Amino acid sequence: MAKFQTTPETRSVRLLKVGEQVRHILSELLTRQEVHDDVLSAHSVSVTEVRMSPDLRHATVFVKALLGKDEEVVLKALRTNTAYFQREVAQRLRLKYAAKLKFLPDESFDEASRIERLLSDPKVLRDLED
Repeated sequence: MAKFQTTPETRSVRLLKVGEQVRHILSELLTRQEVHDDVLSAHSVSVTEVRMSPDLRHATVFVKALLGKDEEVVLKALRTNTAYFQREVAQRLRLKYAAKLKFLPDESFDEASRIERLLSDPKVLRDLED
C-alpha cells in the first residue's frame, strides 16, 4: 500500500484552507454579533487574514476596525473574548486541536496608502514618465 507523500506545497495549501475557514467563522461571528460585547456590537470589524502555524495549533488573526476608528479598544475587546472565539472555531472546524487565537491589527492598508503617497509624489512621477 502506497503511503501519501506530503510536500511543502500540500502543507501550505492545507494551512491556507484552514486559515480561510477560521477567517470565515470569525467574520460570521462578528457580523451576526454573536459575541455579547458592547464594544464589538458598536463597531464593524473586518477579519482580513488568518495565518495558521504549521501544526495548526496557533492562528494569528489580522483585524481592522472599519474606518480605523477605536482600533485599540476593538483589539482589547477581541482579546478579552478570545476564549469564546477559540471555542466556537474549535466546535465548527472539528479539528484535533483547538487553535489558540492571537489578534493583531492589520497594518497593510496603512502601508498601501503610504506607498501610494510616495508614488504620487511629483519627484517620483517625473522619473516614471518615460
